[in-house]
Amino acid sequence: MAGNERIGQLMSALDTSTSMDVSRATSPGGDWRDSNGTANGNNAEKQSRSRPRTFPYFKYLPYETEDASEREENLNTCIKHLFIAVSAGDFAPGAVHWTREIRGWLSLKFDLPRNTRVKLVKLYYELALAPGLDYLVAERFASMFMVLTKRKHYLRPGKDLILDWKPLFREMKMFVFPSESGASHPTNVKRNIRTLTKLATFAQLYFDTQDIPAMFEEFLPYFSTSFSENAFVVVGLLNLLLPTFPASEEKDALQPQTYLPTFFHLWSLMNRSRLFDVHFVDILSRLARDSLPTQHIPFSQHGIFTSEQSALIFTAILRLLQIPVGQALTPYSSTVDLGAGLAVMLDRDQRKHPIAHHIARWIVMSLSPACLDHPDSILVKLEGLIQGIETFFHPSNSGDWTKSLSQLVYYLADFFVMRWNREHSGEMEVPEERRLNDVLKRRFVLCLRDVIYMGIFAKSGTAMNFSLSTLQSLAFLEPTLILPGALQRIYPAMQGLVEVHRTISSIRALHMLSKVMARTKGYRCHVTTVLGLALPGIDANDLEKTLHTLSYIQGVCYTVPFHDLTKEKRPGQNGRLTGDGTETPIEGTDTALAGQWIMGQVDRLENLSADGEIDYDQELSDQEEEMILRSSTTGLAEFLITFLGRVFTLLENLPDASRVRSGSPEENVVNTLPAAFTPLLAALSPELFDIALDKIANFVTNHVIHQARDAMAFICNGLVKINPEKALKRLLPHLLSGIRVEIEDNGAGSTRTTGSEVLPRDRALVWNISLLSMCVVHVGDAVLAWKKELFEIAEYMQKHCKGIPTVHVSNFIHHLLLNLTVTYTIDYSIYEEDELEKGLTTESWGRLPDPKKLNIVWHTPNEEEIDFAIRLFNSQCKNATTALLDLIKPNPPIKRDGTGKDWSDEVSRNLVLLRLIMSGISVLFDPSIEDSDESDTTDSSSDEDATDTEGPDHDAGLGEAEDEEVKPTFRYNTGYPLARDGRGYKLIHSLRHNVGLCLHEVHKFLIEKQEDDVPCFNSLYNAYRSWFIDVGIERSAHVLDRVTRLLAADVHPFKFSGLRKEYPRPLLVRRANVYHLQRLRHNANPRPKTDLDKQLLLDLAESSVSLYTEIRRTAQTANESAVKCILGARPLVIPPLLEALVKAVNENDYPRIKGAMFSLLFGSLAKTISRDWRFTPTLIKAFIEVTGADKPSVQKLAGNATFQIMDMGKPLERMVILDQEVVEAIAFAAASEDSKKIEAKVNKRREFIKKKRTRIEKKKADLSAELVDLGATSHWKKASRTAAIVVNLGMRYDSIASDPMIDLVTKGSIDPHPSLRGLYGGALVGIFTLIQTRGITGHSYERYLLNDEELPDKITVPTKADDPGWTEEHLSSFAKPEAQYYSDFDYPGWLVWNKTMPAFLTNPPPIQYDEVEQAVRAKIGKHLDRQWFSNYFAYMKQEPRDATSDRFRMSSCMMLTHAFELVFCGLTETTFEDIKDLTQSIYADGSDKHQHRATAEIMGAFLSVAPDLTPEQRAEIWEYAFPIVRGIFKDGLTPENSSYWTTFLHVVLQSKDPRRAWPLVDWLASFRLDMNSNAAFKESSKIQMLQQCILDAGWHFQLDKPILEDFMQHLDHPYKGVREAMGQTIASILRMRYHESYKSVETLIKTQKEASSIGTRPYEPTEEYSTTITNVFERLEVWRKERPAGQQTPSSYTQGGKTVLLWLDSALSSYECIQLVKFFPDVFMEQLLHMMDIKEDPELQSLAYHVFRHLPNIPHRAGEDADFIAALIRIGRTATSWHQRLRILILIQVIYFRRLFLMSEAQQQALFDCVSTMLGDVQLEVREGAKATLSGMIRCSPVELRTRTVEALKAKFTKQLAKNPLPRSRVPGTPTPEQGRLILVRHAAVLGLGALIQAFPYTSPPPAWLPDVLATLARKAAADSGMVGKSVKSVLADFKKTRQDTWHVDVKAFEPDQLEDLEGVLWKSYFA
Repeated sequence: MAGNERIGQLMSALDTSTSMDVSRATSPGGDWRDSNGTANGNNAEKQSRSRPRTFPYFKYLPYETEDASEREENLNTCIKHLFIAVSAGDFAPGAVHWTREIRGWLSLKFDLPRNTRVKLVKLYYELALAPGLDYLVAERFASMFMVLTKRKHYLRPGKDLILDWKPLFREMKMFVFPSESGASHPTNVKRNIRTLTKLATFAQLYFDTQDIPAMFEEFLPYFSTSFSENAFVVVGLLNLLLPTFPASEEKDALQPQTYLPTFFHLWSLMNRSRLFDVHFVDILSRLARDSLPTQHIPFSQHGIFTSEQSALIFTAILRLLQIPVGQALTPYSSTVDLGAGLAVMLDRDQRKHPIAHHIARWIVMSLSPACLDHPDSILVKLEGLIQGIETFFHPSNSGDWTKSLSQLVYYLADFFVMRWNREHSGEMEVPEERRLNDVLKRRFVLCLRDVIYMGIFAKSGTAMNFSLSTLQSLAFLEPTLILPGALQRIYPAMQGLVEVHRTISSIRALHMLSKVMARTKGYRCHVTTVLGLALPGIDANDLEKTLHTLSYIQGVCYTVPFHDLTKEKRPGQNGRLTGDGTETPIEGTDTALAGQWIMGQVDRLENLSADGEIDYDQELSDQEEEMILRSSTTGLAEFLITFLGRVFTLLENLPDASRVRSGSPEENVVNTLPAAFTPLLAALSPELFDIALDKIANFVTNHVIHQARDAMAFICNGLVKINPEKALKRLLPHLLSGIRVEIEDNGAGSTRTTGSEVLPRDRALVWNISLLSMCVVHVGDAVLAWKKELFEIAEYMQKHCKGIPTVHVSNFIHHLLLNLTVTYTIDYSIYEEDELEKGLTTESWGRLPDPKKLNIVWHTPNEEEIDFAIRLFNSQCKNATTALLDLIKPNPPIKRDGTGKDWSDEVSRNLVLLRLIMSGISVLFDPSIEDSDESDTTDSSSDEDATDTEGPDHDAGLGEAEDEEVKPTFRYNTGYPLARDGRGYKLIHSLRHNVGLCLHEVHKFLIEKQEDDVPCFNSLYNAYRSWFIDVGIERSAHVLDRVTRLLAADVHPFKFSGLRKEYPRPLLVRRANVYHLQRLRHNANPRPKTDLDKQLLLDLAESSVSLYTEIRRTAQTANESAVKCILGARPLVIPPLLEALVKAVNENDYPRIKGAMFSLLFGSLAKTISRDWRFTPTLIKAFIEVTGADKPSVQKLAGNATFQIMDMGKPLERMVILDQEVVEAIAFAAASEDSKKIEAKVNKRREFIKKKRTRIEKKKADLSAELVDLGATSHWKKASRTAAIVVNLGMRYDSIASDPMIDLVTKGSIDPHPSLRGLYGGALVGIFTLIQTRGITGHSYERYLLNDEELPDKITVPTKADDPGWTEEHLSSFAKPEAQYYSDFDYPGWLVWNKTMPAFLTNPPPIQYDEVEQAVRAKIGKHLDRQWFSNYFAYMKQEPRDATSDRFRMSSCMMLTHAFELVFCGLTETTFEDIKDLTQSIYADGSDKHQHRATAEIMGAFLSVAPDLTPEQRAEIWEYAFPIVRGIFKDGLTPENSSYWTTFLHVVLQSKDPRRAWPLVDWLASFRLDMNSNAAFKESSKIQMLQQCILDAGWHFQLDKPILEDFMQHLDHPYKGVREAMGQTIASILRMRYHESYKSVETLIKTQKEASSIGTRPYEPTEEYSTTITNVFERLEVWRKERPAGQQTPSSYTQGGKTVLLWLDSALSSYECIQLVKFFPDVFMEQLLHMMDIKEDPELQSLAYHVFRHLPNIPHRAGEDADFIAALIRIGRTATSWHQRLRILILIQVIYFRRLFLMSEAQQQALFDCVSTMLGDVQLEVREGAKATLSGMIRCSPVELRTRTVEALKAKFTKQLAKNPLPRSRVPGTPTPEQGRLILVRHAAVLGLGALIQAFPYTSPPPAWLPDVLATLARKAAADSGMVGKSVKSVLADFKKTRQDTWHVDVKAFEPDQLEDLEGVLWKSYFA
């Protein structure tokens, strides 16, 4: 390949030239070369990504890495084998295995060439959706597809890759339009809908924009609200599949504004639906994001939208946030969303795509500088939105909305930061005039600032997390705006002036701000002060606070050097640019300067106004600032000493950690300490480090704090890591001598210990050993200086210790070995070496390194270390093995009598030692050792026939390809330190071998002599586990996972969207270390097995079924881990386990049954067994036997495993349909070999798989036959398990089912046992369906997979869409019984017409069955004799077992439908007459509800089977069934059986043409009310049946006129039940009359675009409709006048009113509610208010109130609300009854809030005037209500309006108070009218001022005008008697109450004399 070197050059060029700060802007962005790739190197499509990597992973490794050509070679090998596997049809294991290999290759950060990526993406897309592929395997391929398309910069949409949306749509269609796709789906091709929606999310970017019209043509015709599920499905599909990527300029039809009006029109067709809002905001936000960079899409202050559109979207956003307003109902109606049905499957996962994310994306992606100068723009609306809801952010005001609001603000800031960063780095290529600029940024930050200051103190944890991250993003954007306010809140909190939770929030806020503060001039001078203030947070009484304080300190240490800058070396003359360099006198070296400055600043902050901003750039010269900063660093030593002191106090007071890993706060603190200490110690200057070392060393030698052992050890480890030589010299001598002293003088560790507690005598010893072991791990080669001492102390301790300390000793050796042999980074400094040499200056603060230019210090093991390690390992290993072998000799050194436990202590101690030293030196074990021994044999053959190891002759032909033995694996260099043939290499591996033998011996001995010695067994199997898995990397310690997780946690505070790896240096270094570990982990592939491996695996299998639970569990865990590491281990351990299971089942040995089942079914073995049919039959038979076991725990296990066992029986893939071209595309990888060879391989593999499949299917058939016999004879419990398994095993597309199985199932359907009956019944229906499916798909499996079905009666009818009268003609045909064809589907023509529509013949030809199908049908028919039916019917009539199943059961109805079909085809001896008799006897007298249920099911079956029969038979059925049903509907319905019959109707009518059941529909529609009947239930139940019929027929129901007229005549029906039924039915009829019927999709889009940018207004009421409504209300008015006031008995008015209200309620809470909008102001409102006044009829009152509260929630279009608002104002001012005035207020507030963005200013003003006038209402309640409404309205207005209104009202009311003073002297006697008026006016003024105050309950400090108002109230009105004075006091008290938290700040807003005025009123009452 000539390209290879070229890539090498390109890669290296990329690595060297682009560094972070130089050429980001010019680095290749989206369109950096012309279309055919010549501009930038002729090989450009080889390039892997459009954006170079930020972090050069390979460059930093301490060893040579492989070159690019080798990587590519390996990739091609993988792809070649993938090609062979896919071509041969070997999906699992073949293709899956190679997919895993490619994933492994990608995970090592290798770059996939772009053209290869495109081919792979297409292949995996094809595989994930391939018909016929087993769905579990398809999931694997789908996830690989997502991995390959995860990042946008891999492949650019529209250029590099275009995918086809049709296959994905085909799969989704099966879920959401089941009726479309015909018969039911077989189990083996069903998929998980979640996978499909996720696939769509990834693939959507790459769908072709040219297909948009095609998608509309495909989806829109399905849209219909008559069956509303379809509407939801269409929108769901648009959201998932419509490509939002901008199309090319030429195509006008594809520009967003062409089809947006249609979207808005569809949106308005489904009002009050939350799902619709979510879907549309999602689509529009993606459109906004994708269209932003495109020049030719017009872009204004509303983004790509128009102002009407953006106002509508903001209104929807307001709805979505679900903020409660006054007494309003929610803006959504639950009934609408219930109609979504199957469409719910198309929703995105709400947790991963929260709605707040879509909203924020829409807003931020539509911002541009155009927003700045427009009075109406996205930015202005955003400000309005945030200001309107800001009070909902306050901590005291929390509720359901808290989370979504904080999420919204978080995403807003996050998207903004991302856009800002990416536009500036050139990664997002946005046209110049749309780029975010500073002014915009500033306004954006100001908009979110206040709510964030409230949000960080939130009560809920999630909200606080979101708010803190937002704070960080905002501070990143505008430090000078955010930091002053933050510090203003943080200083008091840190000084302990406020509640604790505010302190914790403040510490967390500081942590998030630490990065920005350290980099910002002036603010960095605060850092050291704040650090000092945070110290009291380390507090043993409040561990949560301690945690946050520690992580804050850690965050600071990553960005700030703890160097006293006044003492630093200064670079000479040329280094300093400022002034005269060396001559500057060094300023004072104490903190005085900084201290004074900070004091001044803190005072200044306290007095800062709320919107203050401090910009130090202007205020301080650089030099002053540097002086202050330098001076502030002199306090660091003091800080350090105090900090250590506090930490030691904390450790001394830590409670005992009771359990390990319990997640208790104590434990968290212990884990956080080391994380905070490492960066802290690394940041210290050498002088400070010495102080710390000294303090810590003294503490360690003089204290023993047992519970702080681990924490202290970690701290020592930190010390040693930072400066190994210094620290070891200071610590080791003490520790070593301490150990000897304890052992020799205090006798520590001299006896064995019981339990897990450490004896007090041993504590000092354990303390010393723990510290010692942590001092020698990960610290590099400095330990070599102490080689001799360490070796000796290890030997010494092994000799003298017993009991628990021994574990710590082994641990010490383990740590020492790790330290010597592993490659790791030892580099923790924030700066590079050379910088520290030069001396740090103020510039060094907060500077982040460039990830491309690091020099990392690694520890790589050298000769001497390796020798020392091997020596240590050798000596310890020999000692331990010798000791063990001695202990198991017949006369051991320690007696093995049953009394003492000494023997077992010794054994387990030695085993633990072995385990730990094995894993300590695991890096030196070579995973590929076997290869190197027999390299000559395997290598030559490995690549040739890697895929066909064994011929199909021996028994493995059934199993796996023996676990893929010799497939090539790829190893990459990881700096392995030993020579392959050196002495050390051989020694180590032979030692490992000996350990293995020794373990085996111990195992044999224990099993024989000590089989109840649990501790020994546990240590033994843990040692086994390490022996297997710790090869090449210490897997048992999960190193990689741990390190990765810790790194992720530390990086989190430094992440900003759109910035790449801007982390402090230590974190970047750790990233390099993680990468090294990833390579190690990748190399630890499974390895071939040796004889010793086999022996040990069998030992584990033997103990996995031990009698002792503990032993069993340990062995099973070890076994699970071991089989993953050894190739071919699984088939080896399965037979012994199976044998054990069979044996245990026969002997009823429960513990062993449990052990065997666990090992076989609940681990990775189950999969192997299910694929390997040498084992499966045995397992299944044994499993069925287990059912007999009489022990609950065993039964529970068996129950959990049933599904897995059933799955084993599913048929294998017989055929998978793939697009050959896509597969051929990856054949390039095999180009090097000749195609004949490859073809031969493919064919050989294919043959092998075919043979294997045939043999397995034969085995399945045999097993199935065996189980059928078993099922027929055994106990029901066993039989039910058998039945469940047989169904899957026995049914196949080809043979359908075997004879014995058919007998079993058919007879089983009338088994006496109910659950068996259900199982067999289900199976029988399954067989029937399979027969039918085979018939429809023309008996061809391929057509069956492609879902290509031919229903014999389905035809396509051309529509005459161009004929204007066509829709009328189509509809009117539904009013006559005879039809040319039936149109069962509801959607054709509702929204648009297609050229053709599907329809069905009236006299269908029967399905053609072939011999197989006929034979099976005949066989079943033989069993269905009269006896069978009579039994089946009898069981149907039985009382159900529980209440939930007491309903019309579809299962029995389906079963009978199929059975009757056989009867009518004459395949049974039973005749129609017999069944009539039986039915009659079932129904008997119909007195019992169970008789009704059975009859309804039988009738349902009759009428369902009728359409498929000959016309004569059909007539016969209807003649028989219809009279019965009619009779029951007439007189037989009762409240308890009506639900069965409703379902019956639903079954017969649902999604079918109403003419199919004409007699029934016609009879129901002929119903008229009978006013004389007093059987209310009969009447109402008939209406309900009628309503069911109308709902099922939808807009096809044409017989509605007479019914409506009849109902309208009798609105005032006397019975409640009838009225309810009538109201709902009227609403249903009117709802179904609406349809749009455009003649084509094109016409629809065109009409909408011409109408307006938001489409036409749907649901315009027709003439006729309007007359109906006005007439009804006129009649109500007449009736109202007739009714005498106070009449107790019901009257026409109250009854008719209720009917109308029910009808309105049903209509208003449905999607067509806007049809009624124009009747609100004049027709509805006054009537509703009158109804609410009727005290005598509470039902009427509450109904009216309910409907009334709907009104403001109905979406009006812009401008439609004028009349409504005018009416509100009119009634509010003039209504005579005060109740009505009060209720109007409720609506005013709601409509004001809901329509914030749609209402004109004039209307807003009018509403304000109205409400402020109502403050002076005569009635006290109305005044109070007006006050609440007014403050609510002020609160949610945008700022400008708010300030204007407040000014005006304040002036008005203050004047009112002053003008109307109270007279001096009180005249006794009754008050005059004049006095009454006076009090009223004063009260109005007081309430008005109170409303102003309460409108700002949380604004802190209070607005400037507020203190004045309060003082006025206190002075002028507080002394009034009665209600005025009371109101004043409550206002003032409220004010004080909501200000408790922030009183210390708020007090400052008042003048002293104002405070005195207030105190005069208020404070007295507090102490009264």
